[in-house]
Amino acid sequence: MKKRILLNGVGRIGKIILRLLDKNDTFEIVSINEINPYIKNIVYSINYDSTYGNIENKFKIIDNNYIQNSSSKIKILNHSCLKDINLSNIDIIIDASGKKEDKNILQNLDVDAVFLTHPNSNADINLILGVNEKQLDKKIHKIISTSSCNATALLPALNLLKEEKGIFCGDIVTIHPLLNHQRVLDGSFVGSPTRDVECNFEFGRSSTQNIIPNKTTTIEACSYILPNINSDLISSSSLRVPTDTVGAINVTLFTEESSTKEEIINIFEEYEKNQKFPIMLNNYEPLVSSDFKKENKTTIIDHRYTDVKNNKMIKLLLWYDNEWGYASKVVEILKYYKNKKD
Repeated sequence: MKKRILLNGVGRIGKIILRLLDKNDTFEIVSINEINPYIKNIVYSINYDSTYGNIENKFKIIDNNYIQNSSSKIKILNHSCLKDINLSNIDIIIDASGKKEDKNILQNLDVDAVFLTHPNSNADINLILGVNEKQLDKKIHKIISTSSCNATALLPALNLLKEEKGIFCGDIVTIHPLLNHQRVLDGSFVGSPTRDVECNFEFGRSSTQNIIPNKTTTIEACSYILPNINSDLISSSSLRVPTDTVGAINVTLFTEESSTKEEIINIFEEYEKNQKFPIMLNNYEPLVSSDFKKENKTTIIDHRYTDVKNNKMIKLLLWYDNEWGYASKVVEILKYYKNKKD
């Protein structure tokens, strides 16, 4: 029997998860909860997408509360809080709304598990495949964070090098596509309660005309999973750029043990050969960001720029699709959860 899912929010990540789970043999999205009150607009935004193209198996409204295509029938809800929803036919909630909900509310929901598509220090576990999935315990972990797109891309590489070479210190810069909370043209400051941003002047500047520097919570998100990978060890910053999807991370690490460039490349090559999940991809081709669009592997090491200086300074460039790739990992974590024994 398929696991029945309530998808909370069909923004950028939510609607990709919907696409990935359509026609799935194991999971079935039976309800969508959206603060958008206009069902016509909800179905329109699901069917048509400027970044990834339009879906062939389009949804239609079949009455005031349901949308349907040839493989799925989904009830549309409009509640501001998950506790107000009748969950009698729901097994799992995927919360892709970005809202920081009270943990007690989530714990008391009558479902098997709640998956949060953002880092959350109050979750029962923050999980990244290839790093800490073995720690998942279905008996005690009900609220499961699938971390962030940046941390999902970065931490498998950091963890691998930490285990092989030790990390003395380092720095990362995320080069991140623009997001919906930014302005298209210059305007007033931007506040985003779902991102704990009260007043950001830079995000009030045009996202289509500027490279915008900003702080990043990437290393903080990593620390929820591996406490010794934290801001005391690795500094971080971010640049928002005028592209629609696919991010990159420029990584500088000083290691405890010596290395050669060939040795570092070999470490990543061996990992890719033996990995249990679609995580790592080693690239040598002369590619650009759009070439990684819809790539489900999320730690893509571009070895054209892998380097080692003075035996102990490692340089890496990582690519990742911050929307499709990250949503793919959410689905992979969902499958892992389903198959893991209690």
